[in-house]
Parts: sequence; structure tokens; C-alpha cells
Amino acid sequence: MQTTPVPQPQRIGVPRETFPGEKRVATVPDVVEKLIKLGFAVTVESGAGDGANFSDDAYRAAGAQIVDDAAALWAASDIVFKVRPPSSDEVALMREGTTLIDFIWPAQNPELMQQLAAKKATVLAIDCLPRTLSRAQKMDALTSTAGVSGYRAVIEAANAFGRFFNGQITAAGKVPPAKVFIAGAGVAGLAAIGTAANLGAIVRANDTRAEVADQVKSLGGEFVKVDYEEEGSGGGGYAKVMSEGFQAAQRKMYAEQAKDADIIITTALIPGKPAPKLITAEMVQSMKPGSVIVDMAAEQGGNCELTVPGQAVVRHGVTIVGYTDLASRLAKQSSTLYSTNLLRLTEELCKAKDGVAVVNMEDDAIRGLTVVKDGAITWPAPPLKQAPAPAPKAAAAPVAAKKSSHGPGAPMSAKTLTIVFAVLAVLFWAIGAYAPVAFLGHFTVFVLACFIGYMVVWNVTPALHTPLMSVTNAISSIIAIGALVQIAPPDAGINGRPDGLILWLAFAALVLTAVNMFGGFAVTRRMLAMFRK
Repeated sequence: MQTTPVPQPQRIGVPRETFPGEKRVATVPDVVEKLIKLGFAVTVESGAGDGANFSDDAYRAAGAQIVDDAAALWAASDIVFKVRPPSSDEVALMREGTTLIDFIWPAQNPELMQQLAAKKATVLAIDCLPRTLSRAQKMDALTSTAGVSGYRAVIEAANAFGRFFNGQITAAGKVPPAKVFIAGAGVAGLAAIGTAANLGAIVRANDTRAEVADQVKSLGGEFVKVDYEEEGSGGGGYAKVMSEGFQAAQRKMYAEQAKDADIIITTALIPGKPAPKLITAEMVQSMKPGSVIVDMAAEQGGNCELTVPGQAVVRHGVTIVGYTDLASRLAKQSSTLYSTNLLRLTEELCKAKDGVAVVNMEDDAIRGLTVVKDGAITWPAPPLKQAPAPAPKAAAAPVAAKKSSHGPGAPMSAKTLTIVFAVLAVLFWAIGAYAPVAFLGHFTVFVLACFIGYMVVWNVTPALHTPLMSVTNAISSIIAIGALVQIAPPDAGINGRPDGLILWLAFAALVLTAVNMFGGFAVTRRMLAMFRK
């Protein structure tokens, strides 16, 4: 009898990044532990985490094997995690059939794609993730990296700027707040807006996508609209190339902002194309001396005409920061977020938790990521299947309002109202004619209490019941007073105390009312606390 061979767990290799100045690492010790729980073996090149302050000992403690030689790591690894695209030398070290998970940028690196295909590799480009899929958000390393870069851009601007960000009034005089203008309100731009606003600056922002205006305002910024109507969303969270008319109006707006702003942060990128030129040399010259421009698109050519990629230069008295490694300048945070994204992707690849990654090309998210499959180039991925539009519903017949629902409803008909009043009038006449005189006073109070309770509670919209709980509890205190009167009536010394049944009923009413009052106030207080910072 033949038995099906059990697949051996695969080994994940994490080499040291060779790109100049790159400090990030593809996996951190905390994630190594979770990868091992999925059934994988993990090998890390010695010193891979040094730039992000993760020591070899930390990786060993998490269960990883440490190797000194990059060639040995590449040769022994079934799956390789990286941050930057591999160099030609690294591709040469890769064994055939290896799975590579990495930033690849296939549109910008066609030669690299051919080299990887020649190695019969399977390549998952983390930058090709279909970002419109809601379940893919946990794997979205572009968003994680952009958020870190946006934060760091503001820190770099503050470092190069010669004043406070927030306004202050001191003994030496008044210090005005810095004015920050952010071009592009994607993930990086929104992170920059939030950071600059938290530092106390006056923040303005612009984006070709009108739908981000509310997001800008929610972070404390002011959205500056271009005086030209055109939709700028290009799908997938990116902007599209705009018309000449829009670009002319946009340049006019940017020129006005450049004269007023102390700091400009540009984030505009279009997938597969050079970064659009938003800030001209004339705009730079019009800025105040000591101003700062941080060009986050420097790696793709820059949004400013005077940007020098990888450097901070001074032109016309304005510092232009063109660093291409903003995420790497927060290496520990960037590495932690990126490795978590890769962990979530690995969980999708290894749902059986047996240490074997399965690239399922029927999965939309995995298909979008896979740019090379077993040596065959599969990029670009086909468009995502659109969910079928729901069939239009037939017009439903009007539903009669429920008579038992709370809140104001339709008024009674005249006939029904007349009958109700007639029945109540007969009932009250019978009670008045035959009931004892002492009972009539209590009955009158009871009827009025029912009426007030109905108007206060039952006629209020149900959504407001809890916020009004303290008011209804105050009304409940009237019941407590009545119960106290029944327990010890004012004329107790003349007519004696009430009998035992009345006494116990009054006691029970007092207890229940107390629970309702104090419990209601406690709930109301907790609800109000939810809205306090």
C-alpha cells in the first residue's frame, strides 16, 4: 500500500539588504516566531537587522538560524523575503524554483523580470497588490511604507526649518505658526498632514481627487481646491494624469501657495510614469528665504524641478530635501510594519499551516501579486472581476406603521378617538360615583403620573432613550418619595401605620426605584466618558 509523501516544511531566507543606505530588514524577530508557528524554518543572514536595531541574538532567541554567508542563504532558501528589488548578483545566487516576495516594480525593471524568469522563479511583487480588495489591506505594504515616509517627511522638514511649527507667545514676543502646504493627499500626504497639524502648524493640502477633501479636514488641514472641474481619481487609490487645462489652473494655485507657505511637501506619483513636475524653479524663487521643500517623489524624478535625488540642496535660499530613503530613516518602525504585511501574505499562502506555501492563481489578491510563476511572466494581472450588480428590487407595497412602536406616529382617527374618550369618561364616572373619597386623591395622582410618563418616555424616539436616562431617573425619584410616604405617612401617629401588605409593597418600590436611579446615572456617566479624550 502506497502512502502519499508528506511535503517537507519550506525554509524562508532573509538576506541582508545590499542597496546602498538601506537599513530595513524584511522580517523582525517577533514575526519570525509566528512564521515558525506556521510550520516554516527561518534563516537570517548575520547582520541583516543591524540597521533596524535587531540583533542576531534576538533572531536566534526567536528561533531563526543565523548564517554568515549570503550565498549559502540563497542556496538553502525555498522562499526569500526582501525589501528592495534584488541586484543582478543576488539573482545569480538564487537557485531555480525559488519563491521571491519583494518590492519588484515590474514596469520600471523589465530586465530584472527577465532574469527572474530565467531562474524559473515564482515572484510575488508586494507593490502589485490589488489595493481595491478590502481583504488585501492587511498585506498592503505600500500603505505601511507611505505612512512612515509621510511622517518622516515632516520630521525632515522640521529639522531643516529655522522656526517652531506651532505658534507661541513668549516674553520675547509672538512667534507665528509655520504654514505647511502638502501637494497630494494620498496615504503619505495624509500622514504628513496629521503630523504637521499635531505639531501645531497651519496645514493646507491639495489633491486631484476631490473625495479626499473630508479626510484632509478630519486631520486638521484645510483643503485647497483648484479652480477647475475635473475628476482626478485613477483607480486603486492613485491619481491619474490630468488635462492641460487642469494643470494650468493647478500651477497657478501652487504659485500662490508657494509665496505664502514656509514648508512644501510634495507626494504626487502616477504608477508607471515619472513624477509630475508641480513646483517650478520660478515658484522656488518666489518662496521666502529659509523655506523648505521636501520632495517625496525624488526617487521617480521629483515633483520639484530643482530636486536632486538623494540629497538636500539649497536653491534661492530654499532648502530642497530629495531623500529617497525616508522609510529607511525610520528603519525599525518600517521593518516591523513591512514584516507584518509579509506575515499576513504568508498566512494566505499557507492556510494549512504546514510550512508549505501554495500560490493559488484563482485567488484575486495572490494573482495580482504574482508577476512571475514558475519562470513564466504573468504581469500585468488581468482586471479584477467585478461583482454582478444586484437585481433591482420590485417596488414594495407600503407597510403599515406598527402601532406598538415608540416615537410619534400617525394620529388616531376621529371615530377611534371619540370611542376611547367615551369609554374613559364612563370608567371615571363609575370610579367617582362608587369609590371612597380618600381613594379619589390617589387615583387622580396615578392618572396624572401615567399621562406624564407616557409623554416623557413613550413618546420619545427610542434612539434617545439612553441619553435621556438621567431625566427619566429623576422622574423615578417621585416614586421613591411616594414609597417613603407610604412607609411612614404624615398622620402615622393618629391613624397608625399602614398594614403589612402596603408596607412591603412600598419597601419593594423603594428598592427597585433606587436601583433604577443609581444604575441609570452610572450608565449615563459611562456613556459620557466614551466621548471624552
